[in-house]
Amino acid sequence: MGLSKTSLFSDKQNRIATIAKALGHPARVAILQQLFKLNACVCGDLVEETGLAQPTISQHLKELKNLGLIKGEIEGTSVCYCIDYDNWKEMKAFIKEFLDMDADPANQCC
Repeated sequence: MGLSKTSLFSDKQNRIATIAKALGHPARVAILQQLFKLNACVCGDLVEETGLAQPTISQHLKELKNLGLIKGEIEGTSVCYCIDYDNWKEMKAFIKEFLDMDADPANQCC
């Protein structure tokens, strides 16, 4: 598989693609929805709430944390997660700006 040439694209384009990739898995969407629903730091409830195995949940949490949409704190032997609201707002702004782009219907090519 070839390398993706991310250097050919702007920081915004790369950021939108990274966000889309992270949100492209339904388990990650479900995890984020659950964290918003609970509106608190969650330590172990995600396995019960989603029905996914702990290693699967851990991998998805890692991806969301690497993206910066969630943050985690170590409590004893577990890590508790919650939404990183500052990064969430930034992500929403990137996506909103992208999705708000509209083409002029008078200039349609097809």
